[in-house]
Amino acid sequence: MRVIGSIFVAAAVVMTILAMTMISLVAQRLVDSKLDIADAEIDRARVAVEQQIDATGSNTSTQARINAARASLTNLSSGETAATYEPVLLVVNHDGSTTASPEGYQIPTRLMHFVSQGQVSYQFAMVNRADGSAYNALVIGTPTDSDIPNLQVYLVLSMESDESTMALMRGLLSAAGVVVVVLLVGIAWLMAQQVTAPVRSASRIAQRLAAGHLRERMVVDGEDEMARLAMSFNAMAESLSKQIHQLEEYGNLQRQFTSDVSHELRTPLTTVRMAADLIDASSEDFEPHTKRATELMIRELDRFESLLADLLEISRHDAGVADLSATRLDARTCVTAAWQQVEHLAKELNVPVNINLPDEAVYLTGDPRRIERVLRNLLANAIDHSEGRSVDLDIGANEEAVSITVTDHGVGLKPGQEELVFNRFWRADASRVRHSGGTGLGLAIAREDALLHGGDLDAVGETGVGSQFRLTLPREPGKTYVKAALPLQVPEAEDE
Repeated sequence: MRVIGSIFVAAAVVMTILAMTMISLVAQRLVDSKLDIADAEIDRARVAVEQQIDATGSNTSTQARINAARASLTNLSSGETAATYEPVLLVVNHDGSTTASPEGYQIPTRLMHFVSQGQVSYQFAMVNRADGSAYNALVIGTPTDSDIPNLQVYLVLSMESDESTMALMRGLLSAAGVVVVVLLVGIAWLMAQQVTAPVRSASRIAQRLAAGHLRERMVVDGEDEMARLAMSFNAMAESLSKQIHQLEEYGNLQRQFTSDVSHELRTPLTTVRMAADLIDASSEDFEPHTKRATELMIRELDRFESLLADLLEISRHDAGVADLSATRLDARTCVTAAWQQVEHLAKELNVPVNINLPDEAVYLTGDPRRIERVLRNLLANAIDHSEGRSVDLDIGANEEAVSITVTDHGVGLKPGQEELVFNRFWRADASRVRHSGGTGLGLAIAREDALLHGGDLDAVGETGVGSQFRLTLPREPGKTYVKAALPLQVPEAEDE
């Protein structure tokens, strides 16, 4: 449409300029022709009037003499070889009045002034007929040399035929312009179809490829540029299809491997746990170094079990088999349950935690186990990275969603780490000691749990100032929301 519109505008402008130029040239030619005729006829008319005035006696009244002279000019203008015009004779009296034949005929004052100075002059003017109608005319006048002082001869040549010619010319050019513009637009549309049809086909097939129909291909017709485009597109689609199949196979193998390994490790881990518990039950009788080794074994077994549980959970999300046990719940109970599980960590690290719960219940439909796990993970991370400073938890709600923010004033996040924190096994500082014994999968699972509800988990932070994580869940799982209930913002720096 842009191409056709541009061609339409360009063609219309060009045709308008050409039409105006041609009309101007034709109009000028008609005017020049009319002037040539007027120049030739005015000399003949002057000579005829002078002869007629000389032939009449001086004892006859001026009005009668100029009427007779005008009659002779009228007969002259009706001849076959002469142009058709209306003669007007006018005498300027000494008192400024005029005597005209025909009587009362009005000649433009400006034209009379130039003729009175002895010049042959002309002017295009609007002339009134005897019946009161008006028409455009070329009025040319000349002084005479006769015994009637200040006698002037004027010829009024009608421009009506020339105006009709110009009107016909404008009509023909307008019709021709419309026809040419329509033809150009039609030709442009046909040409554009030859280009846009393959492009639309490529766009349609690209959309189907994106939708998963990997066998879609363009039709190759001929050997022109469009055919080469289709061949290149098909080659690209074939290459992408192979790579997608390879990635899908690799992803399936990876997920299957993770799931198989996780399940296969549960049995030996259970056996090792039973043996470790037996050993730990008698640890009071062990030597100090043996007792220390037992404690390390128990702690690492706890971490191994946590990692195995996280691997199993993430494999369920990857396989698409994770489901919600949704129920109607109060978000405050999930916060309280999560806080009870990490309260010992806050006391151990001496981190003040401010839980800001509203007085009224905040209801939503969700899986309490998954929501508690997300909040527990966020609180544990905030306490672990707070550097001894306070941690704040806030709840907000609107008609569509419930938002929970966990804010710390610790190490914060570097630019670009807002999304990296949700990657699996990613850590900002590998050398940092973690007091909560994280596995590196907690935030990844937390985001998957949020997405499973139809919500989101996002983060923001600044190095040395702190970070804020926001969990937003719709009131009903899977429903969309326009705006989160709480803003996501970098926490303010806390005074030491």
